[in-house]
Amino acid sequence: MKEIIVEIKNDGEIKIETRGFKGKSCVTESEFLKKLLGRETARTLTPAYFQENQTHTKKYLPLCG
Repeated sequence: MKEIIVEIKNDGEIKIETRGFKGKSCVTESEFLKKLLGRETARTLTPAYFQENQTHTKKYLPLCG
């Protein structure tokens, strides 16, 4: 399940965390929040960021010749 968690601390700092995303889609999907909430001051990338989104490509074998 994909989730975007927004944590607002007492000092006003906002932390955005994504879960369930692979590759750069986490950054793309949470971009609207960054634009809405203001300037980004730090970014920590998780191992999931470096995983590639696997697309399933069907490959067909030649049946004749």
